[in-house]
Amino acid sequence: MEILRLTWLFIQDQVLGMKWLNTVIGNGLSVFGLDTTSRLGGSIQFFLYDVVKITVLLCVLIFVISYIQSYFPPERSKRILGRFHGIWANIIAALLGTVTPFCSCSSIPLFIGFTSAGLPLGVTFFFPDFISDG
Repeated sequence: MEILRLTWLFIQDQVLGMKWLNTVIGNGLSVFGLDTTSRLGGSIQFFLYDVVKITVLLCVLIFVISYIQSYFPPERSKRILGRFHGIWANIIAALLGTVTPFCSCSSIPLFIGFTSAGLPLGVTFFFPDFISDG
């Protein structure tokens, strides 16, 4: 049981938390003679760490979303949402959006895909709005 706990802590800290990246950037800045414990050095380290981390996370997220969209095309969403009309279409779109664990970086591709599939504009606006709140 201890092995599972340690493995989960490693995954949480080093893989998901990217502490290794912060260490690498700190060591790289130290090589250039910048003190990472000072305000300026810490700020530069934090900026570089966040830029790289957010870029990596966005690239991974966009890849995963694109992969999912290849198996769940907008036509299928149109078929599901096409069964409902009026307020019920908006409610179903909201429910689909709230269970989708994607951030706003998926809203634009979903909006473009839904409008190109011919979904009504009201439903198309409503669905990605709930996704971006996640």
